[in-house]
Amino acid sequence: MSGPVLGLAAGARVDAPLLSAIERRLGALVDIAAGGLVLADVGVLFAGVLARFVFHSPLVWSDELASILFIWLAMLGAVVALRRGEHMRMTALVSMQPPSRRPLFEAFALCASLAFLAMVAWPAWEYASEERFITTPALNISNAWRAAALPVGIGLMGLFAVLRLLRDVEWRITAKAVVIVATLVLAFTLGRSVFQDLGRLNLLVFFVGVVLAGVLAGIPIAFSFGLGTFGYLALATDTALPVIVGRMDEGMSHLILLAVPLFVFLGLLIEMTGMAKAMIAFLAGLLGHVKGGLSYVLVGAMYLVSGISGSKAADMAAVAPALFPEMKQRGASEGDLVALLAATGAQTETVPPSLVLITIGSVTGVSIAALFTGGLLPAVVLGLMLCVVVYFRCRGEDLSEVVRTPWREVGRLAVVALPALALPFVIRAAVVEGVATATEVSTIGIMYAVVAGLVVYRQFDWKRLGPMLVATASLSGAILLIIGTATAMAWGLTQSGFSRLLAEAMTGLPGGAPMFLAVSLVIFVVLGSVLEGIPAIVLFGPLLFPIARQLGIHEVHYAMVVVLSMGLGLFAPPLGVGYYAACAIGRVHPDAGIRPIAGYMVALLVGTIAVAAIPWLSIGFLRG
Repeated sequence: MSGPVLGLAAGARVDAPLLSAIERRLGALVDIAAGGLVLADVGVLFAGVLARFVFHSPLVWSDELASILFIWLAMLGAVVALRRGEHMRMTALVSMQPPSRRPLFEAFALCASLAFLAMVAWPAWEYASEERFITTPALNISNAWRAAALPVGIGLMGLFAVLRLLRDVEWRITAKAVVIVATLVLAFTLGRSVFQDLGRLNLLVFFVGVVLAGVLAGIPIAFSFGLGTFGYLALATDTALPVIVGRMDEGMSHLILLAVPLFVFLGLLIEMTGMAKAMIAFLAGLLGHVKGGLSYVLVGAMYLVSGISGSKAADMAAVAPALFPEMKQRGASEGDLVALLAATGAQTETVPPSLVLITIGSVTGVSIAALFTGGLLPAVVLGLMLCVVVYFRCRGEDLSEVVRTPWREVGRLAVVALPALALPFVIRAAVVEGVATATEVSTIGIMYAVVAGLVVYRQFDWKRLGPMLVATASLSGAILLIIGTATAMAWGLTQSGFSRLLAEAMTGLPGGAPMFLAVSLVIFVVLGSVLEGIPAIVLFGPLLFPIARQLGIHEVHYAMVVVLSMGLGLFAPPLGVGYYAACAIGRVHPDAGIRPIAGYMVALLVGTIAVAAIPWLSIGFLRG
């Protein structure tokens, strides 16, 4: 789930030590609180697991307390992400602008985000105030303790946005951006009577026009969704505005989404403890002596580590540095390396415990265990397609100076890597077999990684623990805010009657289920290139999955087609942000990988079509 971030606007001219001090100290307090909430959630959930599995005395309050901590973690994590410039956004068009114009685009994106926060602040306060009359069932406390996270998080995001504008952006550029945003807000407000007469055409104005313009202009995806939804509800309907906050709360509060920060933290632990390196070293020793061997290792390593971190960029960052230097020594071009890295990112989108699969289960009700089972084989199919391309491209590789690793050394590497190799399969098996939920397994995986790092690999840097917790909160907050605003947007689309129109259009397609799958593939390739996986799933999953069931398509089969299609869009240039993340990790100019990635993308497309055409690849191993 990693993409280009909201960077600081260039051109600051004013030295503001006081503002810097305020921002730094307040930011440190938020970082400590957000990181502490990650640790607290892990502790509460692990205590619940121990009580249930070891002492056979479940803690009835553990899930409720974890849920309260979780909404605070989501909102404070979103604050950290805004402060650090880590909210997901599309910058392809902004990057095409001359350097002299980019600061204005950056300031505009920040001002537009601030406008949304300002507009939703009072509804958030009203929503939290109304929740004080509700008492939680287990802890018997006011629900306002949980709901207060929303106005507090929104207020802190607004404060940090103002501080960044004052401290980091030249005042003339800020003034221009403020005028542009204020003019747009005023124009829409004055046009309310017009919008109320447009009927369903407002769907095009707000959910296509405003959202798409915002995304293309570089406004973070979460705030683009929020602006479109708030504008529609405020100007085209009579809906009470606290509803948007309630839908955001609902979207971010699914208990299954507790797995998001925990798997993100687990992925960071795997990298820090040396477990990822141990896996890669074993695979390299096993295959490094064959032509294209390290490319095969790259495909296999991404399969093993994928999905655990919650971030494709983190997956790629764990694998690429261990393999790229040796691959370059063997004559591989930088462009081909980064192209294969990006392609493996798309290939492994369905490998559990993928956060996209967890999100699908959250918003559509599909069994997480079934999705985890169904996701393994489609990724293997796409991996084999990539290996075919690697085979033909590496037939001329010179291995005259490569020394084959002795079998005894391979065996030693296998023993060292065994605890690391076992972890992904233990996680997946525990969920699939119903031993524990995805959230519970993530806490078990964290404890497993800590013990393995301390006892087996003896590589545990305690100094990195704090930054890792803050990084977990930041990425989780960015993801969860998108889910929140996308849930509100999906609710608005449903209330408008769009879901019925979409259902009629999709079920009326000639060709039945095959045509529906083909159209869905194209739609989600486009959505993946613009929105990434999770927001696209939250928006269109609840609308399209019922249609798939109505047409007789198995929901797990449809999920695999959707996720693989989005992976194609996410990692395909020129719009796919995943491709640029791979280039940044490999420190390769994007132009170098454009030609080499074409062959890999064709292979992935062929594999995706095969998965769509052969349902058994997705559902063959499901029970019943």
